[in-house]
Amino acid sequence: MAATNKAVVGPLVGAVDQGTSSTRFLVFNSKTAEVISYHHVEVKLQYPKEGWVEQDPGEILQSVCECMEKTCEKLGQLNVEVSNIKALGFTNQRETTVVWDKVTGEPLYNALVWLDLRTQSTVEVLSKEIPANNNFLKAKTGLPLSTYFSAVKLRWLLDNVIKVQKAVEEKRALFGTVDSWLIWNLTGGTRGGVHCTDVSNASRTMIFNIHSLKWDKELCEFFGIPMEILPNIRSSSEIYGLMKSGPLEGIPISGCLGDQSAALVGQMCLQDGQAKNTYGTGCFLLCNTGRKCVASEHGLLTTVAYKLGRNKPVHYALEGSVAIAGAVVSWLRDNLGIIKETEEIEKLAKEAGTSYDCYFVPAFSGLYAPYWEPSARGIICGLTQFTNKCHIAFAALEAVCFQTREILDAMNRDCGIPLSHLQVDGGMTSNKILMQLQADILCIPVVKPSMTETTALGAAMAAGAAEGVGVWDLEDKDMEDVPTERFEPQINAEESECRYATWKKAVMRSIGWVTTQSPEQGDPSVFCSLPLGFFIVSSMVMLIGAKYITDTL
Repeated sequence: MAATNKAVVGPLVGAVDQGTSSTRFLVFNSKTAEVISYHHVEVKLQYPKEGWVEQDPGEILQSVCECMEKTCEKLGQLNVEVSNIKALGFTNQRETTVVWDKVTGEPLYNALVWLDLRTQSTVEVLSKEIPANNNFLKAKTGLPLSTYFSAVKLRWLLDNVIKVQKAVEEKRALFGTVDSWLIWNLTGGTRGGVHCTDVSNASRTMIFNIHSLKWDKELCEFFGIPMEILPNIRSSSEIYGLMKSGPLEGIPISGCLGDQSAALVGQMCLQDGQAKNTYGTGCFLLCNTGRKCVASEHGLLTTVAYKLGRNKPVHYALEGSVAIAGAVVSWLRDNLGIIKETEEIEKLAKEAGTSYDCYFVPAFSGLYAPYWEPSARGIICGLTQFTNKCHIAFAALEAVCFQTREILDAMNRDCGIPLSHLQVDGGMTSNKILMQLQADILCIPVVKPSMTETTALGAAMAAGAAEGVGVWDLEDKDMEDVPTERFEPQINAEESECRYATWKKAVMRSIGWVTTQSPEQGDPSVFCSLPLGFFIVSSMVMLIGAKYITDTL
């Protein structure tokens, strides 16, 4: 929190940043983009079965309310009036799917998180229904058929959750990504809550036509999704409704962007060809392609970046999505116990100074861009008796950088003009070892802004610039003059290419690890294999028989 005794100049804008692992609420000065106050809380991920990733929608909502209340208390301690907050923006983890009852306001199942893999068999079945010479799905959405996106998650809920089925039959069900769930609740919920989403979040569902900017009837029929449960589509910057309770009651909610689109705006990448890379739970490289919808030929996604006003043009982006970035550090902490706090990984990596030819491919949820290979699983290879936890920590950080290199190479090929530097943001950018590794592996400078909360800033900018609010000037050139930290490559290109080539070998080893058995079918068991099951049972019978004979002699 920025502790200051001076008077706050200019109107304030609040921003909710609801991410995969945490929620935060920040208040910005709309004239300087300074963070005045903030609060954040962690949000739990649940793993009920292998490959399943869920969250409690009620906990997500409660975390937002708590962050708002605590931040307002901190503003009071700074002698700042809450009435100075003129608008609220929302940014959120995308693709995560929620279905709830509009009569009771209760979620009908846990939220299925974007990382969830339970729908892999559904994807395999649906893929056979798409003609090889007419991929209407990708043509309309810019997306490959994948467990990543909302439509197949919603299809699973409709097929497997009786409460959802019944609510749909009785016209009580509403669907939305996390933004829709939050805005509906905070604008009244069962008492007239606004059921909406913005174009950037809608473009991640696989049932939104990125050309017409509407829900697509053909796609909804393909996935078997009733259109009446879908939220209304709005721009990323307009007044959706007013807060109906709490310390911010009466303040308009006027900004909504998926987290990666918000980071693009917050980094001021508002011109064609500008790009940023965000290091969070996953890793996401977006390049603004302006009003042109560019189809990727190298494994990237074509997505809606933003539409900053009802009557403003839509801007598109090419996106490279990596499922596991910061999540690999959490895995080392929570699953292996190599570190106790995520910050400790930098110390371990610095102590090693190298991976000692150990390579880590964290394909816990398969591989996203540019491979889109669900059969991949995580591997650590190149181990020797000399390898220790420091080398594995270093390899984990290198893995994030190598994955970024892969999507940057794909983006350079699609765009035709290589990036001269990489703008970065996100929680992992505080790790200086990681940032230097990234510059070394990319062979271009990495530029980090001093203001790290660019995702929340983007949501605040969209909210403050909305018609009817008008407290934020997106054309302000002073906003572009943000102090930065620059990391220059420190190794020669030949060494970088050699390490990258070895990484690619490791990636190939990770592919094809999983066969047709999918998490959706339940926990795998040795007894799923009839010959193996027969062998185990017969062996047990023989052992028991041998023991009986021995005891009787």
